[in-house]
Amino acid sequence: MAPVHREVKEGARQMRAAVLHAVGDLRIEEVERPAPRSGEVLLQVKACGVCGSDIPRIFTKGTYSFPTIPGHEFAGKIVAAGEGVDPVLVGRKAAVFPLIPCRDCAACEIGEFAQCERYDYMGSRSHGAFAEYIAVPAWNVVPAPDSLTYEELAMTEPAAVALHALRQAGIEIGDQVLISGAGPIGLMLAKWAYAWGASRVLLSDIDPAKLAFARSLGFADTVNAVEEDAAEQVLRITGRGADVAVEGAGAGASLEVCLKAARSFGRVVLMGNPAGEMKLSQQGYWEILRKQLTLKGTWNSGYASLPKNEWKLVVEAMAAGRIELLPLVTNRVPLDELNDALEMMRDRSAFHNKVMFCQSEEEEQR
Repeated sequence: MAPVHREVKEGARQMRAAVLHAVGDLRIEEVERPAPRSGEVLLQVKACGVCGSDIPRIFTKGTYSFPTIPGHEFAGKIVAAGEGVDPVLVGRKAAVFPLIPCRDCAACEIGEFAQCERYDYMGSRSHGAFAEYIAVPAWNVVPAPDSLTYEELAMTEPAAVALHALRQAGIEIGDQVLISGAGPIGLMLAKWAYAWGASRVLLSDIDPAKLAFARSLGFADTVNAVEEDAAEQVLRITGRGADVAVEGAGAGASLEVCLKAARSFGRVVLMGNPAGEMKLSQQGYWEILRKQLTLKGTWNSGYASLPKNEWKLVVEAMAAGRIELLPLVTNRVPLDELNDALEMMRDRSAFHNKVMFCQSEEEEQR
């Protein structure tokens, strides 16, 4: 067997991780550090974002089995390479595509890995990155230039999801874009839309703190969907309605806003994960019919080389300064404070946008 190429200390066999033992039972504890198998690399996790989906996964729904280490928005330093992996990767910064496709089903044959029939997924179906280290397939690694921070790279996953959603919309230069939902991915959508050549981007939400944060980032056109008729405001500002509307909240009222605010022959992309039943009113249905709207679903992101690898597009765009994501991070916590941060997000006890586990200097020295 070929040797495993390492930069990590040989003597350290344990690591600390946030392990979900049952719904609501997340423990920071010592576990065995993984070793890279054939075709894998060992990544020292430097930053891992908390996704909105992590909150129900940890507190109400659970993962597919227990115990599981959650966390799927992550980046780090490659510190070891298993058999068959080019050792030149050791020492590189990298983001990691968390979906592990079977590479054999009909969807995988055409590069639609998000539709894989037998996929694995880091952080829900297998161990994720709320940990000091994680072993991942080299195929899933996106090497990045040293100019990018680990925090930026940890946002590659949601940024690729946002990019994929806009690609479903067929956005064009000069489009007026409505985004219903001003959370982290909503703001990434807004940044992408402007980078793409949109003439105006409008953000709608029911949370005034989120809208204030959006304005602090330079997004002047915000609509409070509680205090005003959001669709009417969009129609007033745009003149004829949005060319593209993205539903990013996963709520029936948000979908209704998008349908009413879209112009005739407009495009509506459904992206938000619903927390419960979503209902469509008769008037909302009429909006689709009478305006001949195009509705498109979007799921995950594209990782195939053709037509475009959206993960590599994100890394290239960040490195070139075409999209700046670091200002979206509002909370940085070490592993020991992760539980408190997750409870804050669950209870909405403080304002936050992107919450991120960042490995402390002490943890890096282990």
